[in-house]
Amino acid sequence: MAHNSSNSTAAVDGGRVNSPRYVGSMTRRAHSFKRKNNNHEIELQINSPRSPLAPAEGSVLKRNNIHQHHNHHVSHKEKRNKFGHWVFFLFCGVCFFVGLLKICATAWWFRSSVHSTRESFQELSDSINNRNLMDQSSHGYAHREGASEAERTQKMVTAGMIDSHTDMAEESGIWSNPNYENFAQCIDLSRNHKKLDAKTNGYILVNANGGLNQMRFGICDMVAVAKIMKATLVLPSLDHTSYWGDASGFKDLFDWKHFIETLKDDIQVVETLPPAYAEIEPFSKTPISWSKASYYKNEVLPVLKQHKVIYFTHSDSRLANNGIPSSIQKLRCRVNYRALKYSSPIEEFGNKLIYRMRQNDSPYLALHLRYEKDMLAFTGCSHNLTAEEDEELRQMRYEVGHWKEKEINGTERRLAGGCPLTPRETSLLLRALGFTSQTRIYLVAGESYGRGSMKYLEDDFPNIFSHSSLSSKEELNPYKNHQNMLAGIDYIVALQSDIFLYTYDGNMAKAVQGHRRFENFKKTINPDKANFVKLVDKLDEGKISWEKFRSKVKILHKDRMGAPYLREHGEFPKLEESFYANPMPGCICERKQD
Repeated sequence: MAHNSSNSTAAVDGGRVNSPRYVGSMTRRAHSFKRKNNNHEIELQINSPRSPLAPAEGSVLKRNNIHQHHNHHVSHKEKRNKFGHWVFFLFCGVCFFVGLLKICATAWWFRSSVHSTRESFQELSDSINNRNLMDQSSHGYAHREGASEAERTQKMVTAGMIDSHTDMAEESGIWSNPNYENFAQCIDLSRNHKKLDAKTNGYILVNANGGLNQMRFGICDMVAVAKIMKATLVLPSLDHTSYWGDASGFKDLFDWKHFIETLKDDIQVVETLPPAYAEIEPFSKTPISWSKASYYKNEVLPVLKQHKVIYFTHSDSRLANNGIPSSIQKLRCRVNYRALKYSSPIEEFGNKLIYRMRQNDSPYLALHLRYEKDMLAFTGCSHNLTAEEDEELRQMRYEVGHWKEKEINGTERRLAGGCPLTPRETSLLLRALGFTSQTRIYLVAGESYGRGSMKYLEDDFPNIFSHSSLSSKEELNPYKNHQNMLAGIDYIVALQSDIFLYTYDGNMAKAVQGHRRFENFKKTINPDKANFVKLVDKLDEGKISWEKFRSKVKILHKDRMGAPYLREHGEFPKLEESFYANPMPGCICERKQD
């Protein structure tokens, strides 16, 4: 049956074969019929339009020839048919195998589609279930006491609490600045300003002590003190004995000619003592910290008039933040924001780095990560450092004589908000506030202390740069061993950043945030460290989910983005908000409403 059916199908399809009897092509043999003639059968061909040599109808052949020819033809035909059958069976087998493969492939694709769809629904269901589980206090993060930050971070990633790609949509408003429309700078000299009297009560020599920004504040205060006492200021000398041991002078750091020219209507500034006073032995004095103008008028001025030359051994925090005459407050700001311009090489290098940070017009965040060895030793903060690193910090604290505190409880200080945020805590803060992994960050700090401490921050935010990574060795050579110059370059880049965030309220943080307030309240994030680290501890202990942590962090910092507010007073001068961190009131005034 199969054979007949196959032959029939082949005939209908009109497949072509080659025959030695015909030069041209021909169709497969057509069906024949047989007619009996004297007990012999005669096979006759049905005419075909493609068979021109077919015998004419009614032809009779001799029986013996017919019989011989018939036997020969049958034998040849059987051989040919056997070969054709094998070819046909082989062809059918191949077709059957190909068809079977197609059927299997289709079935596999269908099962895969069903399985994929099922997995998608399962993942959605699992995601919902996981989110519900994270909101419960009984989820199994197993944050054992004493576990390392690396272990806790890994567990949060595994639990789905941290995913650097989930916060992309929240970045849209993070770069916006606070509203400052009702406020403006107000430090210009008044119209009735009296011309500077050429007469002087004496000369003031100043040793500006500390790091760059501490010296900057001291210089501003000393200009104000010179104004109060109607004295002449000699260009300040800078501290060369601080932690950094920088030998840079005033003229190396600042445009000294611009400094003198800008202040010419306020005080007299000279490069050196005049010859007539050069032989006088200066009277050394350390002014009382946080003093009011009356102290300098009533107690220091008589000493100056007597000795003609006075030498202030310290300049930091020698003038109070508040209770100072308005004209003196404005002068302090004129010094800080107009007269103290960095030298041309520093300004040019800083602007070059700003250009490189704004690659493809991208915004950037300046991060003052004060997690350096000297700061950790000074504050006694060693959260998540090893016992060996903690001991190294303690020894350094004892070796520095002018650091008064020696025995410090680092845990208590951290919970009180007195420690710099660790790089990992900083990463959690940035992510919770909505910054994505693509955020470009300029690091305003030296090398972080602790082996592998930067790993967490760098893993979450790979686009971290510094003056070292943005510059060639040739460009940095002039600033080698001049940390104050490099700090000046960092100051410029931080001042012009789209956002400034600091992790410790040191002098750099105070200087930059105050300057940014003065420059139309550029966005500055001031972390609430005391409450933030408590949230971090709860997150690590599994007591709150990542979603709740992120929500609480945003609420906590809603009003800590650099918007205008009046400088906060304190019970003691040292506890007051720094004038240089927030020059309002004094240098920023509310616009009068028409």
